[in-house]
Amino acid sequence: MRLSRAVPFLAATLLAATLGGPGPASAATGGEQHCARQDRVRVPGAAFQQAACLADLTTTGLAGTPYTDMADQAGLTARDTRTPSGVPGIQVDGYFPDSSRFNATHGWNHDAQFVIRLPDRWNGSLVVTGAPGTRKQYATDAAISDQVLAQGYAYAATDKGNSSADFYRDGRRPGDAIAEWNRRTTELTRAARKAVAQRYGHAPRRTYMTGISNGGYLTRWQLENHPELYDGGVDWEGALWTTHGSSLLTSLPTAVARMLGSARDEDLYAAGFARGSEFLWPYHERAYWGVTQKIYRAEFDPAYDPACPGTSAGTTTEEILAPCASDASYDYASRPASVHRAVARVALTGRIGRPLITLHGDLDTLLPKAADSDVYARMVDGSGRGRLHSYVGVVGGTHVDGLYDTYPDRLRPILPCYRSAFDKLVAWVERGVRPPADRTVARPADGDVVNSCAL
Repeated sequence: MRLSRAVPFLAATLLAATLGGPGPASAATGGEQHCARQDRVRVPGAAFQQAACLADLTTTGLAGTPYTDMADQAGLTARDTRTPSGVPGIQVDGYFPDSSRFNATHGWNHDAQFVIRLPDRWNGSLVVTGAPGTRKQYATDAAISDQVLAQGYAYAATDKGNSSADFYRDGRRPGDAIAEWNRRTTELTRAARKAVAQRYGHAPRRTYMTGISNGGYLTRWQLENHPELYDGGVDWEGALWTTHGSSLLTSLPTAVARMLGSARDEDLYAAGFARGSEFLWPYHERAYWGVTQKIYRAEFDPAYDPACPGTSAGTTTEEILAPCASDASYDYASRPASVHRAVARVALTGRIGRPLITLHGDLDTLLPKAADSDVYARMVDGSGRGRLHSYVGVVGGTHVDGLYDTYPDRLRPILPCYRSAFDKLVAWVERGVRPPADRTVARPADGDVVNSCAL
């Protein structure tokens, strides 16, 4: 996740084979002309929208324009990632009614912003995502939008209704801000399906949900709670929230304690952090651990330390990233029932209703795999939904692909594995080709590790 433009990727945190997979289908109904039916596209429920006919909907064509935000994508992809280009079509930007004002994109100072992209050559399906971390609606343009657009999908993304390191200030009750993420994703999915029908003459035949980190959490939650809206999903290192088990609030306090000198390496291993990930700890101390713990704890348990972070996580990068000293001893299990009820409002159950592929890197040092996706896989199996779930571990993968550029000898980007997983999901849903059994993808000794990964 990304906290601010000064911070590479959240805590925020908390983003198809190199240009592989099926290419765009021949023009669908209404797609014979560039930007046909643009005047008919009205996003249901939007308080404001503006549509543009563009020669290229990918980041290659949009970089430097108001139609994307490259800064908000910082750190999500490795430097040499290849992305497709040359996808003409319609882009619709706008926002739904909302009272919060964290998102300053376009100078609107209005939350619940969205982007919908409608390629001229449509394959008949729609892909929906929500921003990772505390980023906004353009955050996964290079990681997700570019590839699916090139394959012919319509695309829709939401800022989740609040953003920035101060997102926890949104709402009246503990848990309100994150509960809004789920509601805004559902809202956008329903509206985007209707906008697609206006543009092409019929509703999408398939709708896929996907996302990175917080977007992965949204994918899990939507497939558990609104399976009627989707045909399947790909969850890339989704954040885990459970009422009485694992979550950020059970693993990160130990990391904060280590930052402040009151925890040992062995304590981090016991909390789920992987042996072999130690070389990544200094970076996460500077960029993620402190801020992530304090803002999510403030969201669910503001009474624990009302003075930190208080009314703001900070105004400078240093203030935003600094931990709260009190969080080093935070013990979620012993907190009042009201805190557990706040988490229960957004908790996952594992009861997915549609096919789901989960990917998680074994060197994730923000959301440790052992304390997150390993647990979620057991939840899915325990709920009797294992037949709907495929779980892929990625050796050398960490929470943000951009770190590969610093440690190319020890890490591998997850994006090419994600693209392969998306193609596997489509084959599973549309042709009945089940993905391989749960597996771990080894780090290749050579080859183009940035752009290739065969699942």
